[in-house]
Amino acid sequence: MSSTTSEPSPVAPDFKASNGGFFGHPWGLANLAGVEMWERFSFYGMQSLLAFYIYYSVSDGGLGLSEAAATSIVGAYGGLVYLSSVLGGWVADRLLGSEKTLLSAAILVMCGHLALAFLPGVPGLAVGLVCVALGGGSLKTTTSTTLGDLYSPLDNRRDAAFSIYYMGVNIGALIGPLGTSALWGWRGFHWGFGLAAVGMALGLIQYIAMRRRTLSTASSKPTNPLNNTEKRNWTIGLVIVVAALAAIIASGLIKAESLSTIVVVLTSIAAVALFVLILSSKNIDGDERSRVFSFIPMFIASSVFWSLFQQQFTVMAIYSDQRLNRHVFGIDLPPSVVQSINPVFIIVFAGVFAAMWTALGDRQPSTPVKFSLGTVIMGCAFLLFIPFTGSANGTVPFWAIVLILFFFTIAELCLSPVGQSLSTKLAPRAYHSQMVALYFLSVSLGSAMAGSLSSLYSTSNEVPYFLSIGLGSIVVGVALFLTRGPINKLMRGVK
Repeated sequence: MSSTTSEPSPVAPDFKASNGGFFGHPWGLANLAGVEMWERFSFYGMQSLLAFYIYYSVSDGGLGLSEAAATSIVGAYGGLVYLSSVLGGWVADRLLGSEKTLLSAAILVMCGHLALAFLPGVPGLAVGLVCVALGGGSLKTTTSTTLGDLYSPLDNRRDAAFSIYYMGVNIGALIGPLGTSALWGWRGFHWGFGLAAVGMALGLIQYIAMRRRTLSTASSKPTNPLNNTEKRNWTIGLVIVVAALAAIIASGLIKAESLSTIVVVLTSIAAVALFVLILSSKNIDGDERSRVFSFIPMFIASSVFWSLFQQQFTVMAIYSDQRLNRHVFGIDLPPSVVQSINPVFIIVFAGVFAAMWTALGDRQPSTPVKFSLGTVIMGCAFLLFIPFTGSANGTVPFWAIVLILFFFTIAELCLSPVGQSLSTKLAPRAYHSQMVALYFLSVSLGSAMAGSLSSLYSTSNEVPYFLSIGLGSIVVGVALFLTRGPINKLMRGVK
């Protein structure tokens, strides 16, 4: 076993790492932030309408399913997006390389939005969500990996780069729901979904135009390619899995209300399997194995954080539709507009956080402390719902949801961009993209749990619901803070 002070495994050198053409960063950062901005425009633009599309009546342009079915489908879909990050990471590491996987995933996302726009009813919903989920998860993994490849593991600009990237993400998340909400009110749900497809098409055009500035030695080819025997075995396995899933769906055994719980189980199995696969591999050394172990408590904290944060699209969607007074400055706002509040705060504060981490340099809090802060603040945000639980439907003041989502934002900036950056720094060389996929599996697990937890929510039990979930998140954050010393030791020099 190597010394505990050894440096992380090096990434193949690339001239772009020293190119300071974009605010002191490589131009590839601008391209990746841009394509992810348009992908998030389409993703959040569509997702802001999704729950309402599912449970609104047919006469109002929806599918007429129950609220429980809607929140379960949204949770399952959100979980599947990030669960597919494992598939994207595997394809990148073993078949195409991260950059070619990124391009393929962007095309698949656009096809999913086109299906939602043009295919009617439940079949259009199913085809669209599967395509967007598979493409979106793969794209998120590979954009993070490709971005990480532009910097050396010890480059102090990495966290700042991910914060800038995250600002681009949230510009898309801001304008996407505003645009699709406007089209929903004017022409109906399918026009909103069509706008999401247009956004992804613009992202593809921009990415291809700047593609040469983004390619690097590490991202242009797989790090652990399959041999011919492995390709044959994986192809046979894939055919069997797809056939089994098709048979189960056709049998009607899976109900919409249980989809999120199924994804929770599948994601948990996938996470355990991927941790075991990496930790038992002969292709990693002692320092790399220690760093993977250090990621386990951060994975747990991240899952808890996202199980609260992703309730923006389940419990908070219903809350905004039924409980919130949305008459603001003489205008009756649609409930989906609430989804643009968090991105506004991100745009304002992402640069502040990026500058803060850069200014602090080696004096900034360690990653476990940042994760702890994010989890504790997220729990506090849920406790802020409690003073308004006695309000009648349609009377909760709009400023209350703004305040709560401000806490969501500060918590998110402490954890999310830092988590993506950390996964690229802790990644063993042979599992470059799949380590990033592990981080997104924590988001998958949290997203699916957000759908499952929503079944426990009702206006009659708001106090115990928000209290128990908020305090649970705070407890996890405090526990992570108290164990920061051993975790930092396991990270073997990574901060």
